[in-house]
Amino acid sequence: MSYDSSPSYPVPPHHPPHNSSPSYSTQPTYPWASQQPEPEPARQPNRHRHTALGHHSDLRVLRTAYRWQRRVATLTALGYFTLFLVLSAWAPSFMTREVADGLPLGLMLGLFQMPVTCVAIALYEYTARRGVDPIAERIRKQTELDTKRAEAGR
Repeated sequence: MSYDSSPSYPVPPHHPPHNSSPSYSTQPTYPWASQQPEPEPARQPNRHRHTALGHHSDLRVLRTAYRWQRRVATLTALGYFTLFLVLSAWAPSFMTREVADGLPLGLMLGLFQMPVTCVAIALYEYTARRGVDPIAERIRKQTELDTKRAEAGR
């Protein structure tokens, strides 16, 4: 076996040693001594009557509306399914009761899971059209106006 003296990996560049002591030129010697305050940057007058989109209260309203939309649809579907599971576990005599010729109540309630899921989807779409979409459209229009105003101001 021969020994190859050439490095198999590139040699990293040489870095000067790291000085672990703090730089005393940027930190005050006496923290309780008064320091010269840095001058505040000059503020430009706000030309727009709306604040920036990131701080807009409509975004908060949109998030709240969307949150309620999700909760209503989720609780509709999961609430029914949870009720079905609870009845199956703690009321088996109720679930085995026959509703029609040979059709137990548990099977009928299980078959209703699909229509309840469709109702949850319909509720989701209805609340989106009624509550979330108008707010999102208003924010979209306001953003377009703000963008046009910013481009015209340049």
